[in-house]
Amino acid sequence: MKAESAALGAGVAEADERVATRSDARADTRLMRSLLIGIFLFMTVYALYFARAFFMPVMLAFLLTLTLTPIVRLLRKRGIPEVVSATLLVLVSIIVFASAGYVLSGPVIDLINNTSSIGQQLTERLAQLRRPVERIMDIAHQIEGLTETSQEPGVQKVAVAQSGFLSSAASNILSAGTTLTIIFVLSLFLLASGTMFYEKIIQSFASLTEKKRALRVVYDVEREISHYLLTVTIINTGLGTVIGLGLWALGMPNPLVWGAAAALLNFLPYVGAMITLVLVTVIALISFDTIAYALLAPAFLVLCDIIEGQFVTPMVVGRRLEINAVAIFIAIAFWSWLWGFVGALMAVPLLVVVKVFCDHFESLSHVGNFLAAQHTAVIEEETDEQDGTVAG
Repeated sequence: MKAESAALGAGVAEADERVATRSDARADTRLMRSLLIGIFLFMTVYALYFARAFFMPVMLAFLLTLTLTPIVRLLRKRGIPEVVSATLLVLVSIIVFASAGYVLSGPVIDLINNTSSIGQQLTERLAQLRRPVERIMDIAHQIEGLTETSQEPGVQKVAVAQSGFLSSAASNILSAGTTLTIIFVLSLFLLASGTMFYEKIIQSFASLTEKKRALRVVYDVEREISHYLLTVTIINTGLGTVIGLGLWALGMPNPLVWGAAAALLNFLPYVGAMITLVLVTVIALISFDTIAYALLAPAFLVLCDIIEGQFVTPMVVGRRLEINAVAIFIAIAFWSWLWGFVGALMAVPLLVVVKVFCDHFESLSHVGNFLAAQHTAVIEEETDEQDGTVAG
């Protein structure tokens, strides 16, 4: 009997030891997996930063392709081949972009050249704020005087040669031209390829069930993203048109520039509207005779942004694709650090792509839930359900 008890105790101890060993092995596996994921994310950010000259136009091309895909599908149903419709859409995009750049280049260059005079005029208009500004300027001049090199004969001044403005401008223009060429050419090939990439994706799976699931996920993601990008682009274009016409009616100088700026910056939720508001307010204060009339322009801008943000976009785009403000600010800050202003413009569309993709996989649903906006109606409904459960 004692021998049987000893054998049973030894077996239990051995089983406990095996369970502990398996638990330690699983913990080590999870730790190693987390470490590998962290290394992979770090290397991905490193590659995106240092290879942005390649990745940025490619990603812009994919976003442009997703925006124009519904139009290509619609034209294909009308009997127009993808190659013809893709070529026409890309040509129209090039013409629109080039025309907008040509029309806006003159007023924008004038604004940049008049930046110093604009600041001086704004200081003169805001007389009550002149004293603090002048005090800061005096301190800056004193610091500048202290840091100047002595004029003694034995001391030499060191001047750092600046690169020529023309060479820098030519380099930037060449880089922008190369980027735009990659974007439009790659978009043309992607749009003209039709369903070739979907067929390649399906062929990479073995079973019929996996093929159907992959096809369903790809089509759902493409449909929702293309719907979002196309509708937001149309909404922003309409918003810019209304703002431009309204500022023109108020007598604002360069209303076309501010309408285009409002349309472009509206791809940055919250941040873009604030930037446009500040710029329009500054120009209005130095352009009109009275401050009361000058405030009509920013007031009209705020009214348009409220109508667009609270009524038009939620009604057209839908609540399901809305992103919470914290995720938007983090995405804008990250992509602006990574790729500058262009990255900031792509931040929200890329965030929507990530959210839609995560919503289609149960293992990533918590990420999609974190990115989604929280609405009061949903909170009240959940509260009512909890109250009903408690009462029951």
